[in-house]
This record gives sequence, structure tokens and C-alpha cells, in this order.
Amino acid sequence: MADHRRTLALTAVLSALVLVSAVAAPMASARPAHEIPVRDVSDANLAGPTADGWAEVPASDVPLASAPSSVPNADDTSIETVDVQAARTDQRLYVRLQWQDATRDMNANATRQFADAVAVQFPINTSSRPPIAMGGPDNRVNVWYWSGSTGTQELLAGGAGSTTPFQNPSVQANATHSGTGGNATWTVVYSRQLESPSENRTDLRTDGDLDVAFAVWNGSNGERSGQKAVSEWHYYPFSGGPEGPPYETLLWTVAGIAIVAVVGVTSFGIYRTRGAE
Repeated sequence: MADHRRTLALTAVLSALVLVSAVAAPMASARPAHEIPVRDVSDANLAGPTADGWAEVPASDVPLASAPSSVPNADDTSIETVDVQAARTDQRLYVRLQWQDATRDMNANATRQFADAVAVQFPINTSSRPPIAMGGPDNRVNVWYWSGSTGTQELLAGGAGSTTPFQNPSVQANATHSGTGGNATWTVVYSRQLESPSENRTDLRTDGDLDVAFAVWNGSNGERSGQKAVSEWHYYPFSGGPEGPPYETLLWTVAGIAIVAVVGVTSFGIYRTRGAE
């Protein structure tokens, strides 16, 4: 009888371990779901959209949705995802964005003519997460913006409608449109030195996770200003740490071992019980 009770107690403990592992694994994967990996590289030849070095940099498919906005047709956007890559040297951060767009819209001179554009958004204060819609008065955002008609701009914003361009952008961008029809794509590469060149610019030397968000405009669809496709906040894992796929794999490994142990102990307990009968 004592052996039977010990068997049941051990089975209960291992079952609880399975339950904890099953709950903890999804919790661990929730944060990495918004993680965009950053490849540390020594070769700084990544400024070109088609540079060979990008083939070695992992990519993340970031979903986009229409931005909440009061402008007409704000919910009419056409770009659903943007492919994001990031690489870092000792001196610079490179961000490569690629998305499908059948038309190459470079002009915004006519009344109903708009250019394709893309933007990357970082918090100025990297220790806290600002409102996703262009930051807020207490935590402004640094925006890297490229447009087919105006080229590269660097912006400071503290809320929707509060954008101010820097007179001397510290960000460089190169863009190319390739392919035809439904397979045509824009590829834009931003780069900037890690150290902030002045105040109100994000210091990219942070040792913590760096929040980042994206926006894309399709000019031929009439998208401009607040009519844009945007992402949620994602992050670059500059801090390292236990989060991410290796940690998730460990948890599921523990769960698998526990399941096997429960099955084995339960089977043995049934065998002993039937033997005693």
C-alpha cells in the first residue's frame, strides 16, 4: 500500500511538471514572436539593397495593418507584410526592408499623385515604450523616413501630427524597385552610426532590447500621411539573455521528458496494483 501511494504521489508531481512546462512554453514564445534578430557582422558593405552580405542575415516577416487615423480612407491600405532584416557592426546599424509593390511610384506633384514610402520608428528613451502612433509628449520617437519623391528624411515626433524634420539627417538610405507585376518589390536599406550624433536621436548603443516599428505607403493606392500600413512594436534583442528559441526549446524538452516519465511511472503503478490484486 505504501509503494502504491508513493507511485501515485510521484505521478501527481510529474503531471504538475508537465502542466507548468506546457504553460511556460507559450509564455516564452510570446516575446520572441515580436523579436527581429540582429546579425553582428564585421563587413560593413551592406548599404546596397542587393549587397551579397544580406543573404547571410536572417529575415522576419512583419505583419502590417491600416493605421488608426481620422484621415479619409484610412483603412484602405494594400501592403500586408514587410520583410525586415537587421545587421550591426561596431559602428553602424543596418536595416533592410522589402515588400511587394507592383508599381514604382516616385512622383507626388499632381493633386492625386502620391509616392511610395517606408519608415522605421524608434523610441528616443529606449528604457520605455511610447505610444505606437508617433510617440507621445513624454516619450518621443525618432523616425527614419524614405519616400520615392523626397528621398531620406529623419524626423522627431511626440504624437500624431507633431513631426519635425532634422535639418541634417544622420540616416542614409538606398532603395531599388525590381521585378514586374505581382512579383515586383521595393528594397530599402537604412544605416546610421550607433552613437547618437545629437540629442533627440535614438542612441543605438543600448544593451537592452530596442523597440522598433515600421510603416509602408503605397502611392498608387492613394496612401499618404495617416493612410498607411503599420506594424505593432517589435524589438531588436541587443540585450541577449535567455529569451528566444533556445529557451523555448529547453522548456519543451523538459515537458517531453516529464511526459515520458509520467507515462512510465503510471504504467508501472498500474502493473504493481494489478499484481497486488
